[in-house]
This record gives sequence, C-alpha cells and structure tokens, in this order.
Amino acid sequence: MINQQSEQQFEKFFQTPEYLGCISTLLHGAKIFDAGVDCPGGIEAGIALARLCLGDLAKVNLVPADPRDCVVNQAVWVKTDQPLMSCLGCQYAGWPVQVDDFFAMGSGPMRLARGREKVLQDLKLSEQVDCVVGVLETEVLPTNNALQQIADQCKVQVDGLRIAIAPATSIAGSLQVVARSIETAMHKLHELQFDVGSVISATGHAPLPPPAKRGDVVGGIGRTNDAILYGSTVTLWVDHDDDAIADVIERVPSNASPDHGQTFAKVFKQYEYDFYKVDPLLFSPARVNIHNLRSGKSFGSGELSRDLLAESFGI
Repeated sequence: MINQQSEQQFEKFFQTPEYLGCISTLLHGAKIFDAGVDCPGGIEAGIALARLCLGDLAKVNLVPADPRDCVVNQAVWVKTDQPLMSCLGCQYAGWPVQVDDFFAMGSGPMRLARGREKVLQDLKLSEQVDCVVGVLETEVLPTNNALQQIADQCKVQVDGLRIAIAPATSIAGSLQVVARSIETAMHKLHELQFDVGSVISATGHAPLPPPAKRGDVVGGIGRTNDAILYGSTVTLWVDHDDDAIADVIERVPSNASPDHGQTFAKVFKQYEYDFYKVDPLLFSPARVNIHNLRSGKSFGSGELSRDLLAESFGI
C-alpha cells in the first residue's frame, strides 16, 4: 500500500522536524508536519514534501540549472520508474479541500483512499487503508472541520491523518510545486487520451524560483507555475506505437495552449483568479522529449523561455 509506505517516510520527518526547520504537532488528533506556515521550512523540507506527494516513489534533488536557459542557478530534478502511480495516483493536486473559510489544494497518496477524482477512476487507482498521507498547499493550518472532511472522504479516522503543509510562498512550498514537472506531462498525455500506462520511466527538470512575498498567494502560484510552463524539460521513456506518439507530441508542451506566452499571474488575472477557467491544457512542461523503447525512435517538442522566467521571477 502506497499510503503505508509514505507513512513510514512521514514519521521520519515528523519525529525530527527541527533538522528541517519545521514544526510537528497534533492538531485535533491528526499529525501535522508544518513546513512553512508557522516556521521557515527550507530546501530539505521541500524535498521531503515532494517525496510525500509522490508516495515516496520518486527521487527528488536540487541540482544546478543551466544559465543559458534559466535566470536562477538551481533546479528541481525528479526521476521515477513508477510515473503512473507516483504522479497521477499520488502527486496530482486534484483535490480542492474547501470547508467554511478554509481552502487548500490537496495532493499525495491520500487521494487514492478518497478515490473521487475522474483521473483516478479512469486509471482504476485506489486504496483502502486505515492511515493516509497527504500534502496541503495553504497559508494556514487546517481547521477541525477541514480535517474531519478529509478523514471522512478518505474513510479513515482523524487520528489516521498524516498531513504535511506549506504555502506556495515558502521555500518548501515552492519546491514541492516545482517538483511536478513530470506530473504535468503525464496528466496532459492522459487528457490527450494517450495510454499513460505505457510510460515506463521519467525525469523532470524545472528551475526553483525565488519565493514570492509572504501572503502574495497569486505571486507564489504564478512563479511556481511559470517554472514549469516556461522552464521545465521532461523526458519520458515509453513502450508504444510511433504513430500514437507522433500524434500527441506537438500538443503536450505548454506552447500548444492559446494561453501560452504570458506569465501565469497575468493569465490568472484574466480569468478572475479562477483556476477552472484557465485552459487546462496550459498546465504542462515547456519542453517534452519521448524515447520509444519499442522502435528506438525519439520525439521532442516545445521550448524554454528565459525572458518570461525573468519577468515572472522579477530578475
């Protein structure tokens, strides 16, 4: 069970939060790992959150960025041999947790226990467990009602919740969002009706932006999204027909969307800050490479945009 595996990793972080600049606490009976709400968090905390999001089915590291392509000198590198489960089963932020005046984007293996999202139902991904692990992107700690809703929808008790939290304006929150480069490619392929089960391995590389000012939620969301839309490169190894790959390759990168070409903060404002009004096909990497194991052929499409990254990052 992925949640059981992730719980073991969560407990390691939960027991020694001071080494990550974080705070561990019991909140209404749930175990909460705060990586940026009431504490500074940091790079290692961001890597920890990214691993939890991915169900501990991927490696996440901070590596040097190529100055020819990027305006910052560090990037988030992700690699996995379980791209379907790690990215679509766990990491995809497909759960808007909203209760009263609390709102957060939920991701992680707890989604498998909830099982309500169409992508999970399409791919027949689910789990029945007593304890779930999740990550919330939010500026505040969850309320009692929010935790109760998460527990109810995952069919566990509140004391079976293991939740890590960080805002997008924190170091840890920025890193865990930028670690979603592969996930965006996988989700885009699924939306294009490509068989994502044929993806064997994957790597993703995206620049880590400077965090936006605390409280500037739109700025935080904008910079992290732009890091993927205009600065990420994803490589997939697949076992599929060449014709199927050739049919989708030009449509996978972010430049296939009509909303491409301006910073995400501007796009977001145009749609009155409503995620669900933004073209869903925009959320994908800047560049995608696909190597076909069946034929030995390689395909690629998309391009990086250093100028848009500079505008977005304020550099």
